[in-house]
Amino acid sequence: MFDEKLTKLLLAPEYLGWLWDGFLLTLGLSAVSIIAATALGMVVAGARDSKQAVLRLPVIAYCSLFRNTPLLVQLFFWYFGVGKLLPAGVIPWLNTPHEITLFGLTLAWPSFEFIAALFGLTVYFSAFIAEEIRSGIRGVKDGQKYAALALGLNGWQSMRYVILPQALKIAFPPLLGQYMNIVKSTSLAMAIGVAELSYASRQVETETLRAFQAFGVATVLYIVAIAVMEAWGMWYEHRLLAKERR
Repeated sequence: MFDEKLTKLLLAPEYLGWLWDGFLLTLGLSAVSIIAATALGMVVAGARDSKQAVLRLPVIAYCSLFRNTPLLVQLFFWYFGVGKLLPAGVIPWLNTPHEITLFGLTLAWPSFEFIAALFGLTVYFSAFIAEEIRSGIRGVKDGQKYAALALGLNGWQSMRYVILPQALKIAFPPLLGQYMNIVKSTSLAMAIGVAELSYASRQVETETLRAFQAFGVATVLYIVAIAVMEAWGMWYEHRLLAKERR
């Protein structure tokens, strides 16, 4: 009797496998989105403070557009809107299983759903990350900027080697918060068919009618991912403070 009750409380290994695959896809989508959004956010932050209006004004419009539009709407735009504009045959080719080789690594080509979710998450969060980096740049003392120019560095070199590294240290806590938001926001990608963790948990619930177990396991996996990021952030911040004290 006890074994029977215990069996009803657990999910079969095949369903746990679905959830694990969804979890790995969530981590992969999060990691690529974080890297791409950070790189794009740096470019946007640099252009946002440019003295040239031709650079500054489009970026102001970019940040305003993507910060003030719901992420779910943007995901629909990239998937349904942009998808219809692509040449015939592109989406079927993307969704056909094949492999690519990058730097000696052979990887499965991502589906169009994954690429649309990646674009949506990247441009949406790059607008927020750019503002966090701008705050960090403004937190760098003017003396550092003048010292870099006095050493003979031009504007780009002083930004690259002196200002930006310090700005990223200052902006690290809010940036970490944005990275956590990216992980959690990947759940919205299920709306366009990305088989990430939330999508997988919904599938398991539909198949087994065990909502508590399916969403319970998904909740634990999200908590583990965020807790690991938070622990890494605390460790890295402590390391930065230790370096400054030396």
